[in-house]
Amino acid sequence: MKTMLDTRIHRFLRMSRRKQQVRFGSFRSLQPITHSFGFDGGLCIDRYYIESFMSQHAGGICGHVLEIGDDAYTRSLGGERVAKRDVLHVKEGDSRATIVADLTRADHLPSNTFDCIICTQTLQYIYNVQAAVRTLHRILKPGGVVLATFPNIAHISRYDMEHWGEYWRFTSMGAERLFNIAFPSGNVEVQAYGNVLTATAFLHGLPADRLTKEELDYRDRDYEVLVAVRAVKPKGRVPPPHKQGAKGAPPSTTTKA
Repeated sequence: MKTMLDTRIHRFLRMSRRKQQVRFGSFRSLQPITHSFGFDGGLCIDRYYIESFMSQHAGGICGHVLEIGDDAYTRSLGGERVAKRDVLHVKEGDSRATIVADLTRADHLPSNTFDCIICTQTLQYIYNVQAAVRTLHRILKPGGVVLATFPNIAHISRYDMEHWGEYWRFTSMGAERLFNIAFPSGNVEVQAYGNVLTATAFLHGLPADRLTKEELDYRDRDYEVLVAVRAVKPKGRVPPPHKQGAKGAPPSTTTKA
């Protein structure tokens, strides 16, 4: 039997729903506005965040730099600080590649080689991602830095899914725990970018210039469109990588939402 209180609660909820009705407009569709991630209309929203992160840490792009896929950020942000550039690709045949290697089994790459490794939007395509992070740590010079980014809220890249496989999405917590496998927790800094508006726009393939700078730069910790990591290999002797980031270890205090 309904009580008077039940009736009042039901009436309140019904009135609240009326006030919060949403007009979906062009978003009310089973298909995105475009499948192109925003490439056909300008700068992609995730690329806006990647460039923001990379520009923030551009000072670390120096010395001998390895970039995965191409050397776009090495050239645009490294400038005269870069003494030597290398580009890694997993398969032979890419004219931009100076190194061909699979990060999960790259024993032929020498340890303690690179001052900076730029690894943007790559690790989601590697199933054995822990092995890849261990390789990044091993080939990095002591004192060197890895700058890595990953998608969290994003649709599948069908081309990459069919050519390489697309296995992972990373939250800020997951990215931190992943890098703590090889890097001490105090040497891992994580940032997350995005909000409900940019997440929705990105899923529909809208470019960044459809939104204002204020809308793009607002961060909501519950809507992580992009996650970025800056990890530094410590100088001197450190515990073996497999002892870092043990299961149950608390997250570091450097995580930023």
